[in-house]
Amino acid sequence: MIFSSLLFIYLFMPALFLCYFITKNNAVRKSILIFFSLLFYAWGEPLYVFLMVFMVAVNYISGILIDCYRNNKKCRIWLVISIAVNLGILCIYKYTGLFVDTLNSVFSLSVPVPDIRMPIGISFFTFQAMSYVIDVYRSDVKVQKSFSNLLLYVSFFAQLIAGPIVRYKDIESQLDNRRVKIYDLNDGIYRFSIGLAKKILIADKCAEAVSSLYGLTGDITLLSRWAGALFFTLQIYYDFSGYSDMAIGLGKMFGFKFNENFRYPYISSSATEFWRRWHISLGTFFRDYLYIPLGGNRRHHIRNILIVWLLTGFWHGASWNFLLWGLFYAVLLIFEKKWFLGALERIPVIIAKVISKIYFAFITVFGFAIFYFTKDLFVSLGYLFGVGVSSFTDIFTNSVISSNIILLIGGIILSLPVIPLFTNLFYNKSRNSYRFYRYCRTACAVILITLATINMVGNSYSPFLYWAF
Repeated sequence: MIFSSLLFIYLFMPALFLCYFITKNNAVRKSILIFFSLLFYAWGEPLYVFLMVFMVAVNYISGILIDCYRNNKKCRIWLVISIAVNLGILCIYKYTGLFVDTLNSVFSLSVPVPDIRMPIGISFFTFQAMSYVIDVYRSDVKVQKSFSNLLLYVSFFAQLIAGPIVRYKDIESQLDNRRVKIYDLNDGIYRFSIGLAKKILIADKCAEAVSSLYGLTGDITLLSRWAGALFFTLQIYYDFSGYSDMAIGLGKMFGFKFNENFRYPYISSSATEFWRRWHISLGTFFRDYLYIPLGGNRRHHIRNILIVWLLTGFWHGASWNFLLWGLFYAVLLIFEKKWFLGALERIPVIIAKVISKIYFAFITVFGFAIFYFTKDLFVSLGYLFGVGVSSFTDIFTNSVISSNIILLIGGIILSLPVIPLFTNLFYNKSRNSYRFYRYCRTACAVILITLATINMVGNSYSPFLYWAF
């Protein structure tokens, strides 16, 4: 089991801060970050930490060899070998069970399914390591001669197990040259507290509602199925964006500046816009390293979208529902680019906005329902269209919905950019206002961490959803 939240906040982080800030030597600080990052991963994955270090070593050596044979055919060979090793390890640990199960089902075989436990976050740190090698090959970055720098880049605990996927070129200069100012520390703690509150105070509560609604026995109603899908739509946003906020905040505390991974995706009006705002680091990875090299919008446009989104779905997990989820979004993106978005431009703006918002709400909630159901997928999706349900609604007798209605409304409102709106209304750039703003953020961070701690004490441990990917 990886560090629990309480152990992480009240033991791991204080020990790291003490060791890190007690010295001003950058080389020592780097060693301390590497040690604590490996400790963080080894706490739950004591053997797999060696696998991660091995993968870093493979990419480190590949980068050097690519640079050495820059004007030689061997340059591409080493790139191919590096990518093959990375993807081979990822497939062995993540997809072996699915492949064997599928072969058994298709060919009526009885091959034993190997019991291979997937390393936490392997999809994230594999993609990070690959981005480094590819960028070296493209001459977008200089080869990293320091193994410890590359190890820190891949293993840094803040974003190691659930992203965001940090590109090497975005933090290349920060590996050796980082300065942590008091304002960075303040901003980092505040951002961390926001992410922690998203996870503990909202995502975990939504998870309880989802489990209760989908665990109901007896008659199944249409409302309870859609309510469960809606709560999961909120859960996955607050869970994953919460982890990204925590990672960005932790990075700031140690001088790293990570790019945003979420930009209020639920204000979108289409799947196209949604994927510019949701899990930005994954979307840009597939765009830059797969979609554009395949031809992008220039040639074989539809083929490229299908390939990218089938692989995007497959990246999320070793289950066929993820592949269907990827295909679902591929079809939506093609539909929007070829017809829907153009059709909206030809009707009155107000009507177009209403139609696009209704359309987006439906496809998003339904899409995450596909994402959720790894078993009995088509039966479960059938309930959303009234197939097999006993009645339309049980809103007056369903205690799960009535007891969580405030959570539902609050979750929807807070997924919109209301906090930045209020901040811009009441904050000006004068010196006194800025100081007061800082004090308010500090007080807010203390309150949120306290409330999260109270909720964590005595409650069962609930890991982040994307740790499984």
